[in-house]
Formats: sequence, structure tokens, C-alpha cells
Amino acid sequence: MASVAPATPHGALMDAVYRHQKHIYDATRKFYLFGRDGLISGLEAAPGMTVLEIGCGTGRNLGRIACTWPGARLHGLDISDEMLSVARKRLGDGCKLARGDATDFDAAALFGQGSFDRVVISYALSMIPQWRETLAHAAGLVAPGGSLHVVDFGDFGGLPNPLRSLMYGWLRRFHVFPREDMSDLASHIAADRNLALRTLRGRYGYFRRITLRR
Repeated sequence: MASVAPATPHGALMDAVYRHQKHIYDATRKFYLFGRDGLISGLEAAPGMTVLEIGCGTGRNLGRIACTWPGARLHGLDISDEMLSVARKRLGDGCKLARGDATDFDAAALFGQGSFDRVVISYALSMIPQWRETLAHAAGLVAPGGSLHVVDFGDFGGLPNPLRSLMYGWLRRFHVFPREDMSDLASHIAADRNLALRTLRGRYGYFRRITLRR
């Protein structure tokens, strides 16, 4: 595993959050991180295509991608060494893993290439303080003919207001902040970079999926 980027304050925070949670992360998150498997099923990652997940965590999604799209060349980036320790055990030599800051990492230095056929961000933007820079940086890593796939919490607009407020308060306990203007930023990025944009709103506004295609 490559791990050349220096540690950051946010990385230290994420390590503290996940030092113990990493052992139960996947068992608990399956109950409320919806939309991930739909994103994976729509990747259309043919054998030989390169896939990068930014904020790969425990490697759960990359493992699913390997099963769903065999032959894809997998790469994962995360800021937390604690989470990468789980991903390393899960994925072994089948994936290149690196520690780095999602906002400005040097893909060529970490992975030996500067662009990817598929870039995935799953429930990470809501935990990254500089999430706007992260989304813009990710769009710049998409190879010609490739695509960026994002899933994250929506605005919960279909829920009653008391339940909506409860969801926001509960998520804040885990340093999670839904990005209600994520679609607006994606629209600006698409217009600026001549990318095709597709969005999907999950039931009750619980999650939102965004695809930017070059």
C-alpha cells in the first residue's frame, strides 16, 4: 500500500473516530448508507478499466466492485490509516491503496496514473470539510470517456420536519453534514468542463446520486 502523503488534522480526527468503529463499521452502516449498491451496479466497469474510490474506508465498496465488475483495476484513497488497515486486509493485492487528502492528492504520485475510467465517492463528501474542492478535484481525474459517480445523503425533504431535524442531529454526532447544494455544484462543474450530468433523488430525499460523464 502506498502511503506517502503526510498526516493531517482531519486525518487524525478520522483516525480517532474510526479507531474502534472500524470493527463494526460495515455491519452498522448497511442499515442507513443507502444507494451504494445501485451506484456500483451502474458503473459499467469493463475488464481492464481503472476504478478509483475516493474515501474508500474499509474497502467494502471496492470489494463489491471487484465482484460485480471482475477484471477492473481497483484503486482506493482514504485519509484514515485506521480504515485503510481494514481495507488492506479485505482487498489484499487486488487493489492499490493510498492515504491522502481527497481535496488535492497527487494521483500520479500515489497510483502511477493521473486519470481513471471510473471515479467513485460514496458517503464521503458529507464528512470532508473542503467537499467542494474534493468534488472539483475528482471531476478532473476522470479520463476521456470516463465518469464520476457520487452518492451521499440528500436533504431528507420528504421526511416530516421533526424526523428531518432528528436525522441532521444524529449525523452531526458522527461529523457528518449532508451537502444540500451538492447538485448545484455538480451542475456548475458540468457546465464549466463540458460534462454530461445525471442526478437521482432517493426516496424521501434520503440520498442523492450524481453522475458526471466526460
